[in-house]
Amino acid sequence: MAGTALAAGVLTLAATLSLGLAAAGGAAVTAQRAAGAADAAALAAADATSGAVPTADDPCAVAARVAAAFGASLVGCTVDGLVATVQVQVMYAGLPAVSRARAGPPEM
Repeated sequence: MAGTALAAGVLTLAATLSLGLAAAGGAAVTAQRAAGAADAAALAAADATSGAVPTADDPCAVAARVAAAFGASLVGCTVDGLVATVQVQVMYAGLPAVSRARAGPPEM
């Protein structure tokens, strides 16, 4: 009887730890996905601003399309000269993962 209770307790603990690690892993993947989306969106906006990518659209509209392709939503975008700064958001388990990125020409 005592062995059965001990085994049940060990299994419960293992299951709880497994679920916690799976949730933490999912959050880490979502954070990296948000960072990748922000990087790509900032690069797209900067390229549109500099004329490297010919487009009639606003650079922030281009950034929003790129972010959406990554499954993220653009929540902030500013263009200052040739430098674009974006902020994107990806949802995970009802919580937002937010990432920011800047792109533009290299500083001399």
